[in-house]
Amino acid sequence: MSAPTEKDKMLAGELYQANDPQLVAERHRAKELCHRYNQSPVDLDRATLVELLGRDTDAHLEAPLRLDYGYNLRLGRRVYANYNLTVLDCAPVTIGDDVFIAPNVVLSTAGHPVEPGPRTAGWEFARPIVIGDRAWLGAGVIVLPGVRIGAGSTIGAGSVVTRDIPAGVVAAGNPCRVLRELPPEE
Repeated sequence: MSAPTEKDKMLAGELYQANDPQLVAERHRAKELCHRYNQSPVDLDRATLVELLGRDTDAHLEAPLRLDYGYNLRLGRRVYANYNLTVLDCAPVTIGDDVFIAPNVVLSTAGHPVEPGPRTAGWEFARPIVIGDRAWLGAGVIVLPGVRIGAGSTIGAGSVVTRDIPAGVVAAGNPCRVLRELPPEE
């Protein structure tokens, strides 16, 4: 059995070197596809989006869009994302059905060690992000590695989501915290 590649380590949630040639090439490909997608901001380039994600989708993602890899982004049905969605999809990012994403949202699965030595040596890690069905992320929300946002929750504009948010709540702030529960859906 051969040693795990840096991509294997990345996908397994282990420390990895992002400057690995295979990962650099895959990010380059995603940048080229994002650039092509972003050249058609009026009539969104569905074929390029399918090529970028590796699967069909009915999502409406306004240009510009930025993804690290594309293949780790899973979109539910009827997802809408406004301008400037940035997804650092080093680990899986799963977005449920009927999710609304406002402008300038960042979903970052990528992180770095807090210790200067390993960080400057180029080590990274990645943790999955999950956004439940019918969630809404307000303008400028930042979601950090490993976070789960529950179904039907609303995240207020400008929030930095550092830990899991349960279903059916309004949460906001830096760090993001639950402000109140939403009434049950009928």
